[in-house]
Amino acid sequence: MPTLRAGFFIFNGGGGMTLPIEQLTDVLLKVRSERPVVHTITNWVTANEVASALYAIGARPIMAIDPEEVEEVTSKADALVLNLGTPSHCRIEAMLLAGIRANQKNLPVLFDPVGVGVSQFRIESSKKILSEIRMTVIRGNRAEIGTLAGQKSFLAGIDAITGPEDLFWAAEDLSQKTGAIVVASGPEDLIVSADKKAVVANGHPIMGQVTGMGCMLTAVIGAFTAVERDPMVATTSAVAFFGLAGEHAATLAKGPGTFKSNLFDILSSLTPDQMRKGMKIEL
Repeated sequence: MPTLRAGFFIFNGGGGMTLPIEQLTDVLLKVRSERPVVHTITNWVTANEVASALYAIGARPIMAIDPEEVEEVTSKADALVLNLGTPSHCRIEAMLLAGIRANQKNLPVLFDPVGVGVSQFRIESSKKILSEIRMTVIRGNRAEIGTLAGQKSFLAGIDAITGPEDLFWAAEDLSQKTGAIVVASGPEDLIVSADKKAVVANGHPIMGQVTGMGCMLTAVIGAFTAVERDPMVATTSAVAFFGLAGEHAATLAKGPGTFKSNLFDILSSLTPDQMRKGMKIEL
């Protein structure tokens, strides 16, 4: 690990496709130059962190949540991120309206099923969202992905305590059912599509002690999918970039508080060359 060599990123599967490393790093450059608008219907606990992360990477966040305006706002965005963290009937209605409009405009749509196994309301809301909206990427922890795949999982709060016995099978099954790229976050991040997979080992343990890391990652993936047509390339690039930023921020941090402020600085300054040298990807 990593399965990287000079100039190439290797997928082991789906016909042995190869992609230049430059294609992964170029996504970051496109985000910073194109400054995509990312409409995030996120949870109120981490809204500030999500907006700050998007600004730090060069994207432009907007966070409309009222059903009266979400369709109009989505029409003017480049990607849509739906986050289940603090659900209400009004927010679910807004997500459905925004998601359907995004599908009509062929915009990337991302779903972060935060705490989906905590209540029946979240489970039923997620089922409705996934049945009515075509997703580009679904990102959650192993328990959340397991729950969406119908596998036995357990959450304490929103933290994954247990997940499916075969996480890859659960992620692959969910990907096949939804057509989405599925990201199961953890000490190593599993990224699965219908015919490809990648494992990204970038990140740092302190990231698990800071609120909003998953929400920020999903939003960053949203920005990357807004500028890169291949969602597997965009997602893999975003996951590696965000994890690597966490590694760099951790070297400067004295604890969770200083880590968060350092992370925003690194998100804005991490270079393509640092990505080339630091990405840890196994395929």
